Amino acid sequence: MKEAIFAVIGAVIGIIIGIAAGIFTGISLRKAKERKLTGEAEEQAKKIVDDANKAREEAEMKTTLKTQQMVVDAQKEMNKLRGEAEREIKERRSEVSRMENRLSQKEANLDKKTEQLEKKNDNLDKKLKEVETVKAEAEAVLAKQQETLEQISGLTAEEAREILMSGMEEKVKFEFAQRLCELEEEFKETADDKARNIITLAIQRCAADQVSEATVSSVQIPNEDMKGRIIGREGRNIQKLETLTGVELIIDDTPDTITVSGFDPVRREIARQTLEKLISDGRIHPARIEEMYEKVKREVEAGIKQAGERATFEVGVHGLNPELIKLLGRLRYRTSYGQNVLRHSVEVAFLAGIMAEEIGVDAETARRAGLLHDIGKAFPHDVEGTHVEIGVNAAKKFKERPDIIHAIEAHHNDVEPKTAIAVLVQAADAISAARPGARREDLENYIKRLEKLEEIATGFHGVDKAYAIQAGRELRVMIKPEDVTDDGMIVIARDIAQKIKEEVKYPGQIKVNLIRESRAVDYAK
Repeated sequence: MKEAIFAVIGAVIGIIIGIAAGIFTGISLRKAKERKLTGEAEEQAKKIVDDANKAREEAEMKTTLKTQQMVVDAQKEMNKLRGEAEREIKERRSEVSRMENRLSQKEANLDKKTEQLEKKNDNLDKKLKEVETVKAEAEAVLAKQQETLEQISGLTAEEAREILMSGMEEKVKFEFAQRLCELEEEFKETADDKARNIITLAIQRCAADQVSEATVSSVQIPNEDMKGRIIGREGRNIQKLETLTGVELIIDDTPDTITVSGFDPVRREIARQTLEKLISDGRIHPARIEEMYEKVKREVEAGIKQAGERATFEVGVHGLNPELIKLLGRLRYRTSYGQNVLRHSVEVAFLAGIMAEEIGVDAETARRAGLLHDIGKAFPHDVEGTHVEIGVNAAKKFKERPDIIHAIEAHHNDVEPKTAIAVLVQAADAISAARPGARREDLENYIKRLEKLEEIATGFHGVDKAYAIQAGRELRVMIKPEDVTDDGMIVIARDIAQKIKEEVKYPGQIKVNLIRESRAVDYAK
């Protein structure tokens, strides 16, 4: 047993010794290998250092050579520039020398010319004295001759001058009238034809209705008993209607008719429709009247908006302020001399747009200005100012463009038209208003205008008689042949036309036609 244990222990010790010997041998080999590798690395590093030193020396040598070459090149360039500068300086010096020589010559020439001018001035002074002497002698002779002429003619110099000036004035008037006639004929040959073609084309292309739409101011009732029902007990029904609508109901002896009277056309239309619906319904009492009034008011306001939108769509104008569209719709219930203002505005927009296209102006702007030119008529009568002033204020309030505002302001010559658009709107307005059947006016105003036209014409010197004919579209003037010449008629015709423009309001245009006739009468007995 002990032997076995000793044998095992011996074996273990042998193994340990073997392992230790192996480890020691391995360590020795590793160290030897490390020493070998270290030596090789040191040799390689030394070689790298040597190579680097050689490369550095070669680079330094190349740099030195390159620097030396650059210095040489710089010296050559500097020498070259110095030579060019010296040559340029030499040239400049020679040029300055030449200029100095020329200036010296010019100064010498100027001195000579100055001396010559001084001599000429002396000669002129002598001649001026001689001229003054001759002038004094001539004035004395002229005064003596004038005195002799005054004694022979029996006229003073002032009287003779007046006679001469009078003759010259007549001659100038004659020449002016003759030249004016020539210019008018020259312009008419081109301008009249062109303008006539444009206006004719515009009228042909604008197929607007000529029949005027009148505002209804009366309501038909089925029988006379209905008048009593509308008046109501103690007048409560009619009072309620008038209070709500703001109009006056006139119930008189006119059979089967009630008249609606009021300045505001929209209120009048609301009252008319309310009354018609109440008569159709049959139930007439204050509560029903109020209910029907509110319903009709909403319908009319909606119709006003639709009418404005329909007008803008019809003429192709977009981007208008909604309030302006409502004002346009109100024109549906407004008339001017019997012509519906909304239809008139649409027609003016079409005409202005067509003429703008013909002459190459912005047609959309022309239509917009034409549509809005009478917008001031949409406001109630209690608003102060003319419809032009009111329209301008409304356009400014709703931020319309300056050219549109100017066209509104100038369409009745309240201001001078300054743009082509303003002139086109003015012409389109005149065309629309002057159409046969487009407008009507009361007899009193019509007669007053005719009398005013004849009064203006007869106020001119040389006019014998004047007649307003063709419903005031033409003023025919008879001239005294002994007082006015044929050429003088042109001046009088223009003066009469200008005075009519300044003093008379009229639709369309008025033709001033002057007639001069000389007759010789004798009798054989």
